[in-house]
Amino acid sequence: MSAIRLLIVDDHPVVRDGLRGMFAHDPEFEVVGEASDGAEAVSSAVALRPDVILMDLRMPGTDGPAAIRELMRRGIPSRVLVLTTYDTDSDVIPALQAGITGYLLKDAPRDELMNAVRAAHRGQSALAPSVATRLMSQLRAPVHEALTDRELEILRLIAQGLTNRGAAARLFISEATVKTHLVRIYAKLEVSDRAAAVATAFERGLLGPGRR
Repeated sequence: MSAIRLLIVDDHPVVRDGLRGMFAHDPEFEVVGEASDGAEAVSSAVALRPDVILMDLRMPGTDGPAAIRELMRRGIPSRVLVLTTYDTDSDVIPALQAGITGYLLKDAPRDELMNAVRAAHRGQSALAPSVATRLMSQLRAPVHEALTDRELEILRLIAQGLTNRGAAARLFISEATVKTHLVRIYAKLEVSDRAAAVATAFERGLLGPGRR
């Protein structure tokens, strides 16, 4: 049986070296390449066609989810196994939606990582326990009505500290219209004030880096 061919993607050289060293001692695996960001990961995957890509998420330039979407768009058959430090909804959900096969945290034991790579190679999902628990909780939770683009605009301005009048001036609408939108935002987020609305929006990944 031929070795499972791996591409390691992480912006930290120490992490890449550690992973390469880990797999180098097992003939079942072969590290065929490394990449330090998402753009390099895509070009390397196109050239090398690895079986499994170990992909970090938060990297400068092209991040993990963007790289994964591009790999899917190009029809690259490599399985993507996310290996990251983060397990928040704003990290997990976009990665899953992009088309990954598995999601592990960097503190996973060596055997767990090895088994996850084997599973990914077979096309089977491998999820960190905390990620699986989070997804189960979401499935059990009631479905929340999505905020409209205008509601998100207002919520971003409120998060920046603007008053209703300030938000109205910024968006060229009336203060009464802002208040009406806020009432709808509170209802959708199941909160009763501005601070709770902003906090809940951050928790759900509606606000934060990369959100527009």
